[in-house]
Amino acid sequence: MQTRSASIPSSAKVAAHDRAVGSPANEAQRIGSMLELVASHVPLQRRVVHAGDLIYQAGEGFQRLHLVNAGFFKLINSASDGREQVVALQFRGDWLGFDGIAQGRHGCDAVAMDTGEIWSFSYEALLQASLTQPRLLALVHEAMSREIVRDRDALLSLCTLSADARVADFLHYWADSLARRGLRADQISLRMSRAEIGNYLGMTIESVSRALSRLSARHLIRFAEKGRRDIEIPELGALAAFVQGGSAAGRTLQ
Repeated sequence: MQTRSASIPSSAKVAAHDRAVGSPANEAQRIGSMLELVASHVPLQRRVVHAGDLIYQAGEGFQRLHLVNAGFFKLINSASDGREQVVALQFRGDWLGFDGIAQGRHGCDAVAMDTGEIWSFSYEALLQASLTQPRLLALVHEAMSREIVRDRDALLSLCTLSADARVADFLHYWADSLARRGLRADQISLRMSRAEIGNYLGMTIESVSRALSRLSARHLIRFAEKGRRDIEIPELGALAAFVQGGSAAGRTLQ
């Protein structure tokens, strides 16, 4: 699949655009301030979770929202025939549960990918607190807007990027998300199997493995010695340039 580089709606391009239009220079500080504001004004429950723990599941009645304070989470949509689709990844400072507001029930499962901490609080309590702290409601709107943009860009990437560029964009998104939270981004430990990555990107496990090998051959990534889930990214900018440029070598069919 070939596209003009100008049409590539990658996370790398989105990150560059965010910086260009003056997004917060210190994303970690913004997230920390947001978490502090919620913790100061909304009664909440702190819960330590482990890999595989459910935060909520599809069909469950909506009553609470959740904030990620630590760890990594995935949202999974289940089809009527039992097939599961990973539809979103959430990091520190991301909200969980917006999908339940409209119809009063959650439409997907939220699952922890490793040990982390989730903050849960009543949606009604949040609305009540926002009467005296309007900034809280603004935070909710900002988070919803971020999700809309993220979902749109993920869909466009799925439709327009080649296999190699799609995997590169996924790795860039993961590393950039860590960097924006003040965490190490030159080496990432993926909490997803090759099959899960393929599920998320709309690719087969074989296509994911081949794309990773080609990215490694181009020296855009390296596999850490302790395991192929640990990936080193020598230069995040080079990975972003590969996605944005639509390299001919990266335009491979699945």
